[in-house]
Amino acid sequence: MKIEDYEVPEGLYYSKDHEWLKVERDVCRIGVTDYAQKSLHEIVFVDLPKCNIDVTSKQPLGTVESVKAVSDYFAPIGGKIIEVNDVLSNKPDLINMSPYDEGWIAVIKPENLEEIKVLMDSTKYAELLKSIIKN
Repeated sequence: MKIEDYEVPEGLYYSKDHEWLKVERDVCRIGVTDYAQKSLHEIVFVDLPKCNIDVTSKQPLGTVESVKAVSDYFAPIGGKIIEVNDVLSNKPDLINMSPYDEGWIAVIKPENLEEIKVLMDSTKYAELLKSIIKN
């Protein structure tokens, strides 16, 4: 689905802070949305979370820095960080080029998958974007 110039893939869950979450069997891959990366512009650094740490939903995990701004990103779900995308250390612009594929940030083993019920599906996230773009 496309809203203006922003991609909103179906089958993902979205936070109000513009993170996405993809359920992959018993783990969740996370990253920042197309809207977030375009708002930041050219991303030059990603502060990745540490592996094997426990996180809670809405906990700050790190920052994404661009030539224009620094923005926190948050855990959309609680659990344990089991993998990070180390490639972003040398190629942070992968988030700009491929926010939903190669530009993912971390994988979380959720403590309680029921937490995804507070996240938005693609339709609700698209409605949020429409309201943001309109203003």
